[in-house]
Amino acid sequence: MLWTHNATPAGMNRRHFLSHAAGASALFSTSLAFGQSLRAQANLLKKNQKSAILLWMGGGPATIDLWDLKPGAPTGGPFRPISTSGNAQISEHLPKVAQQMHHLSIVRSMSTREADHNRGRYYMHTGFVPDPNIEHPSYGSVIAHELMADREALQIPPFISVGGASEGPGFLGMAWAPFSVGSDGRIKNLDMGLPDARLARRVQALNLLEKNFVSQQRGMAAADHMQVLKKTYDLMTSPQMKAFEVSSEPEAMKELYGDSGFGRGCMMARRLVEAGVPFVEVDLGGWDNHQNIHATLKDDKLPVLDQAMSALVQDLAQRELLQNTAVIWMGEFGRTPTINGNAGRDHWAKSWSVVVGGAGMNGGLAIGATDSEGRSVVSEPYSAEDLMATVCKSLGISLTTTYQSKNGRPMTIANGGKVIRELLA
Repeated sequence: MLWTHNATPAGMNRRHFLSHAAGASALFSTSLAFGQSLRAQANLLKKNQKSAILLWMGGGPATIDLWDLKPGAPTGGPFRPISTSGNAQISEHLPKVAQQMHHLSIVRSMSTREADHNRGRYYMHTGFVPDPNIEHPSYGSVIAHELMADREALQIPPFISVGGASEGPGFLGMAWAPFSVGSDGRIKNLDMGLPDARLARRVQALNLLEKNFVSQQRGMAAADHMQVLKKTYDLMTSPQMKAFEVSSEPEAMKELYGDSGFGRGCMMARRLVEAGVPFVEVDLGGWDNHQNIHATLKDDKLPVLDQAMSALVQDLAQRELLQNTAVIWMGEFGRTPTINGNAGRDHWAKSWSVVVGGAGMNGGLAIGATDSEGRSVVSEPYSAEDLMATVCKSLGISLTTTYQSKNGRPMTIANGGKVIRELLA
């Protein structure tokens, strides 16, 4: 088995890889024992070690119904705003998240130009619009690449995608590709069913073949492949794999996060950050609501989001991990202020919201504003580049960092975006 990841034009796909190797205080204190034992065993966590968790809402959520409500406006919809533990109001159907909003801030003046799913997904993950000549690295690959220097003991992958695929490593190479797992922690094809000694012999033989291939200077892909092979073997034999075992959590902790794939994914994200993983992405799809949007949100999407997102923030804060962990909630765009003839909302990138917190970012704020109907931004607009720059800055990553693409072009981290001042003031 080799890492399950997104295939990229410049990299190797999964088939290629597979062919080459087969009461709250009591609740928290009980679950905390896992993190303490793992840290002692692996000696991974250091003071002020940073990480990030991206909660990816695939499909484009209607942020006008979640984070920037317009009660009384013709565009407003049926949901009412409620007060929170911060200074912003949010949807009445997110009551548990409302209790955690002192840790989180809403950026209500996102104005991006990509309202197509694939282009918007790429743009929000990388800070670059798609370019047929260059494949840019995603948040996860960039952050993992920059934060791995102080994590030499980490044997599990530095960029993990839970419950869905993420964007790839681009020109950074396959060593920084996302490692995809199910929300139950199961990793397809990981168990080869071989005794340890036999597995070791097979890996040793394959390693000799890989070294010979690399020595022939077959290019970056060959060297990347060999590096991934080593990491895969380390992964298969590492005690750090226990971080994926969400089933070992106390029942009360499972109840806190909720009985859903997204809830288990968020719980796993906390476990992985606790184990020293720099970047985890958790997927909650199904937001492309062109019809019956408010019933879908009320009965399906928001109860799951409310339970899991609130638990994650609460759990991270309780364990004193939130101060060093950036949490980002976003999709590829928002949805139209206008409600269409099918009682849904369509794609909208002109004025929408994201939510961020942790890693030293200020919480409890509503940054920026849209007009009374949510049709346009009436304050300083922010882009995907700005958001990425802010998150990188909060993690201690220098915004002067420059990469060189495979065709020799210099690429500034976060595409030269500006920091959202209110978040880091």
